[in-house]
Amino acid sequence: MGRLSPLPPPGPLRTLAYATLVNTVGAGLWLAGGALYLTRDVGLSATSVGAGLTVAGLVGLSASVPLGALADRWDPRTLRAVLQVGQAVAALAYLLVGSFPAFLAVAVPEALLAAGNLAVRAALVAAVGGPDGRVHAFATLRAVANLGITVGTALAGIALAVDTHRAYQVLIVGNAATYLLSAALLLRLPPQPVAAAWPAGAAHRSAGPHGPTGTRRGPLRDGRFLAVSGVSAVLSTHVTVLVLVVPLWTVDRAGAPPPVVSAVLLANTVLTVLLAVRLSRGAERAAPAARKLRRAGLVLAAATPLYAATAALPVLPAVVLLLVATAVWTVGDLWHGAAGAGLAYDLARPGGIGAYQGADGLLAGLAQALGRGLLTLLVLGGGPVGWLVLGGILAAAGLAAPALARRAIANRPAPEARAAGVPG
Repeated sequence: MGRLSPLPPPGPLRTLAYATLVNTVGAGLWLAGGALYLTRDVGLSATSVGAGLTVAGLVGLSASVPLGALADRWDPRTLRAVLQVGQAVAALAYLLVGSFPAFLAVAVPEALLAAGNLAVRAALVAAVGGPDGRVHAFATLRAVANLGITVGTALAGIALAVDTHRAYQVLIVGNAATYLLSAALLLRLPPQPVAAAWPAGAAHRSAGPHGPTGTRRGPLRDGRFLAVSGVSAVLSTHVTVLVLVVPLWTVDRAGAPPPVVSAVLLANTVLTVLLAVRLSRGAERAAPAARKLRRAGLVLAAATPLYAATAALPVLPAVVLLLVATAVWTVGDLWHGAAGAGLAYDLARPGGIGAYQGADGLLAGLAQALGRGLLTLLVLGGGPVGWLVLGGILAAAGLAAPALARRAIANRPAPEARAAGVPG
């Protein structure tokens, strides 16, 4: 593979990258064509589709922690393959949708499978990458995923141009097929060992007035981990800003023609493919990852006045500044992705990688769900001042990360003493 290829060298990570590429081509197909299929072909209203997807997404988040915890007790490779077969069935079920109740009956199970699969995927990435390579693996797969979604979106354009019932059916079947092919590729990986369980007598330390006290807790009762994950979740709303707020701002406030939206999103995609792995370096452990998260918050904040300024410029300078702002935003986006993954992995208790990734995904999902309405109201309603307020929020979240991470690091399990001569 060429130097610019996001695919890693031959090995398990390459296999996982191929499975991700295939899966995200299907994601691109559905992201580009799903809403139009439901409105133009099925006949649902846009409001119904939006409400249904919101309800399904919120319900789906409830699967994150349980399925993540299951990945700690069962081979995550096999579990993810099983979930993807279930997702293929759910994708095909959209062919049977003819009413809003039927739409909900398909969308809710699909969202449960999707949210749980994200936590299982994180556990599988950790198993394949190992403690020193899991953030690198995460960044590699993110670059591959962006490439796959771009290809899928382009292919969906064919079905959308034809705009017939048969074309939408082909799109849905194609999406389902990518789940099955991805599952088959996952099964080419070697079986992954179950995460190491808590050692006998080990405990999750909780500092109290008389020193650490031992308690075995799940991630939803680990307040210090949730605090770190919470600030990361606030920063994760950069996804919503880029795919929802920036396109609306570009057309309505900056006065740019609609094709500029595609150019802005394409710039983000290209930079992600080229830079995701490079910018992930140094985030394998919690302390440096927290510093990178602080940097991410400050860089994202620095992009907000650039976006705000486009409202006061003529169209051509506004377009140039939009692209510059998006390049800055993407750097913060990529630093956040790597740092958030490093923190969620390194602060997880032994044997609880999947459950902790589920909790991290739960908070990020909630932040993004709430952010769709709040960020649109803040920025589009508040104008340039709204951008500056958003920048302040992002900077504050980033600045809080190192101190919160230090508290969480102090709360991690202490290494268990070994008898002399016993290897580590």
